[in-house]
Amino acid sequence: MRDDTPPPWLPDGSIVSVAGRGEFFVRRHVHPDPSAPTVLLLHGWTASSDLQFLGAYRQLAEVCSFAGLDHRGHGRGVRSLTPFTLEDVADDAAAVVRELGLGPVIVIGYSMGGPIAMHVARRHGDLVSGLIVQATALEWSATRRERLTWWLLPIMGAFIRSRTQPRLLRAASARMLADDAELAPHRDWLVAETMRSDPRVILEAGKALRHHDARDWAADLRVPAGSLISTRDRLVKPRKQRALAAALGADVVEVAMDHLGALEQPDEFAAATVELISRVAATPR
Repeated sequence: MRDDTPPPWLPDGSIVSVAGRGEFFVRRHVHPDPSAPTVLLLHGWTASSDLQFLGAYRQLAEVCSFAGLDHRGHGRGVRSLTPFTLEDVADDAAAVVRELGLGPVIVIGYSMGGPIAMHVARRHGDLVSGLIVQATALEWSATRRERLTWWLLPIMGAFIRSRTQPRLLRAASARMLADDAELAPHRDWLVAETMRSDPRVILEAGKALRHHDARDWAADLRVPAGSLISTRDRLVKPRKQRALAAALGADVVEVAMDHLGALEQPDEFAAATVELISRVAATPR
């Protein structure tokens, strides 16, 4: 069987037009129980809502309403000539929440989505009832090794513009997802979804993430918080994740997964996310 099979279920997708900001692609599910929490899903760097949360959509649909949008230049996200900043993308997310009348929401941010979620809570506190950060950090460039990694960003730019990108992405997906993995039948679909993104904006987003540093203000957010810590993460070290959780006073759930665990171990990722939603929703602000 070919491995370009579309996923068996995706939430309904639609375009949400926001005056002065643009048109945003949003995946949305409405839970039949109006008292169920509402969650805003914010994906990581180079991903899309589908790439990040595909493995959790079904489990989330059982317990909450949710909306997941693609950030600027990512996936089906709005294309703009304005340089990418985490603050602007947080304002995009807040504008979509207001346009859809969803707030207050529990904001979930994975990797780069974590800083964006924190900016939503900082800049639009009236829309946020809780905050869940996943596989992310207070800052991304404190060590010499991290700064060296970011200096290599132009090399990544050359890769994502190259003709060999599809072949290399297919090889990487084959290594990441064994033939018996739950998402293995969708490997080519995942590669195609990855290639939707705008290379120019991906590089700008990497630069924005490099400069993110919330050490001076994270503790001031004072919102019910949870943290999924990926304990085998080679990209965002667990100690950095724990520092963020401590700053937020977050309830912690640990999962023995690497940074791409949302795809490699979807059941464990989904279960941890649902558990954190339950805990944060039960915590009074």
